[in-house]
Amino acid sequence: MGCLTQTVTPNSYSRQEELIFRDCDAAGRLRPGTLLSLLASTAGHDYEARGLGYRRLYEIRQVFLLSRVSLRIHRCPLSGEVVTVTTWENGFRLSHVRRNYELTDESGALCVSAKSDWVIVDPEGRKLIRPADFTGKELTVCPKEIDAPECRKVVLPSGMTELGAHVVVYSDLDYNGHVYSGNYGDILWDVLPAELQNAALREMQLNYSREATLGDTMRLAGVREGNVLTAGALVDGEHCFSCRCVFA
Repeated sequence: MGCLTQTVTPNSYSRQEELIFRDCDAAGRLRPGTLLSLLASTAGHDYEARGLGYRRLYEIRQVFLLSRVSLRIHRCPLSGEVVTVTTWENGFRLSHVRRNYELTDESGALCVSAKSDWVIVDPEGRKLIRPADFTGKELTVCPKEIDAPECRKVVLPSGMTELGAHVVVYSDLDYNGHVYSGNYGDILWDVLPAELQNAALREMQLNYSREATLGDTMRLAGVREGNVLTAGALVDGEHCFSCRCVFA
């Protein structure tokens, strides 16, 4: 196999990734946690390629935190495949910077489509910064339609069943000092019943509401209606995350 490649254009960034054993579940499918991580990390690679890596964003005190992500899986990639993740900024709406994604296989067939909303904050005080005041670069707009649900607020219903608890450990943390956004997929899947752990995920909408840091206890609960699971977690009585998953 040749070297994996990356491509940068004025309004897009693409990167090839090889999926290996640790990226996939017991059935050899790309894990939801790995998929969420690929999306988030590709956004970082995009800015790194433009001279706006995390250290530079920290210097100008304007870092990005993921707020919402919404994705549709057309075909789940498998262990050993080489996929290409392409991302585009898509302007902003109110306090959210928007970013789109597509993940394709080596034939060019679409595997995953996704949309995301991000907030810009001062890393030292977590004060929100309006997208219009971002000084790193001009925010561009995605030139194509993306076949994924819009990012929306996921409301947790009453009457949810307790799924389990997760105590945040050191390996959960990222450079921002909180649980890495991709890890939420693994944390949730670890407490799902076996029939859902092994089911094929088709859509996922995830909201990040409160940062979880070292030593926090995430108390997870959910409710299932047919092939749809709505779930989330509380930390110290506050909503930490909420998500809606649609299975095949």
